[in-house]
Amino acid sequence: MQKIKQKISFLTRLSANQERDYFIENLSMLTESGMDVLAALVAIKEDVRSKGMKEIIDFMISEIESGSTLWRALDKTKLAPDQVIALVRVGEESGRLAQNLSVVALQQEKDRAFKSKIRSAMMYPVLVLIITFVIAIGIAWFILPRLSSVFSQLNVELPLVTRILIAVGEFLKAYGSFVIPIIIVGFFGGLYFIFAFKKTKFIGQEILFAIPPIRKLVREIELARFGYVLGTLISAGLPIVAALQSLSRSASFRRYKNLYTHVAKKVDEGFSVSNSFKSYKNISIFIPTPVQHLIASGEQSGTLSKTLEKIGRTYEVKIDDTTKNLSTLLEPILLVIVWLGVVGVAVAVILPIYSLIQGVSQ
Repeated sequence: MQKIKQKISFLTRLSANQERDYFIENLSMLTESGMDVLAALVAIKEDVRSKGMKEIIDFMISEIESGSTLWRALDKTKLAPDQVIALVRVGEESGRLAQNLSVVALQQEKDRAFKSKIRSAMMYPVLVLIITFVIAIGIAWFILPRLSSVFSQLNVELPLVTRILIAVGEFLKAYGSFVIPIIIVGFFGGLYFIFAFKKTKFIGQEILFAIPPIRKLVREIELARFGYVLGTLISAGLPIVAALQSLSRSASFRRYKNLYTHVAKKVDEGFSVSNSFKSYKNISIFIPTPVQHLIASGEQSGTLSKTLEKIGRTYEVKIDDTTKNLSTLLEPILLVIVWLGVVGVAVAVILPIYSLIQGVSQ
């Protein structure tokens, strides 16, 4: 059994996210149409292309034929995150499996949409910075060595910035074929470790959170996700503590993950949801005061799940406006960065020429 689990876990890691989303979405549609789980799994298996996915579905079919429930089979494959397993379990136990699978499929669609909004918002500034970096490398490697040769022959006292430029040019002339590839690898490697590597990407998150326009977008995306996911988990029958724990495990940003973990712990100790949020340090940075009041009102009136879903819809609309405006807000910052580089090179080139003209005129 242990070998089977290891094999399934390995195959799961190889499976693409699109394949897994496709599996959940089709399982939802087929069960909602009245098809039983086994027949639905067989039908999905016939349509998937990945050999790994086929073996995972085969494993699930054999588990269910042996008397296992769907949620246990899913849990063994590690194909779906914890909140999906919890929803499937609650759905099977309450007879609402098709409805809960529909909720899961809709959640996946929302998650993809939120991630896509972040990527589209960051694409423009990242592209500008990469182009700037490439141009800077080109100038440093091909132009600076030639300029340093010219300036070193001038019989004038060179300004500090030009001397630095000459030193860099001479260094790259001698060692550029080794240094430039190291710089390029270091630059993109640094981006990967800061923004993508699982154990260190919190550094990149802190950097993004420190930039006001990006912080606003991140907060709106997290609030939309928080409202929608928590609201649907509660309305699907998941206990509030389990829903908060699932939300914490699936959160993208570490700051919000810590917040949800704190709230889940406080609610488990007997505090209300609204008071649990208020007890978190600097809560207004993460959850605006009006949203806190809405949560308290929904909790008191017994309509917390509907209130949370309304919060999610409200902030989903706000995300679109913020995404459109983000490029406009970041453009001046990017222009200043590019301008500083251009001015630095221009000053280093113009000053010695100016000094030479002065010497000739005297």
